[in-house]
Amino acid sequence: MTMQQHGLTLGLARVNDVSFISIKAVGRLSHEDYLAITPMLEAALSRVEGRGMRVLLDARELEGWELRAAWDDLKLGLKHGSEFGKIALYGQPGWQTLAAQVGNWFISGEVKAFDDEAAAIDWLTE
Repeated sequence: MTMQQHGLTLGLARVNDVSFISIKAVGRLSHEDYLAITPMLEAALSRVEGRGMRVLLDARELEGWELRAAWDDLKLGLKHGSEFGKIALYGQPGWQTLAAQVGNWFISGEVKAFDDEAAAIDWLTE
């Protein structure tokens, strides 16, 4: 029997004087993954003032979403979209550009796709 790892890891990172949330997505995300991460993300968002939360999403190991998890993701974006300042997506060149375009419909800040982590962090912290 092979184990299929999946989930979201949430962290806080700082480059120079700019802080941002770092999220790593692994495997095929489930509803349970969103049940676990949503309260932590909402707690971080409740403490943000000013320009909005900056987020780096590492999707190098993301394989997709279960249907209910995709719905959870959409609900999260609709509920908190105005609280994000910048979201940098990197890791999978094919789908991330489309995800950035769709994300811009629901997020008041900017969403941009990158092939390189350093470039994503540079943009996020400028």
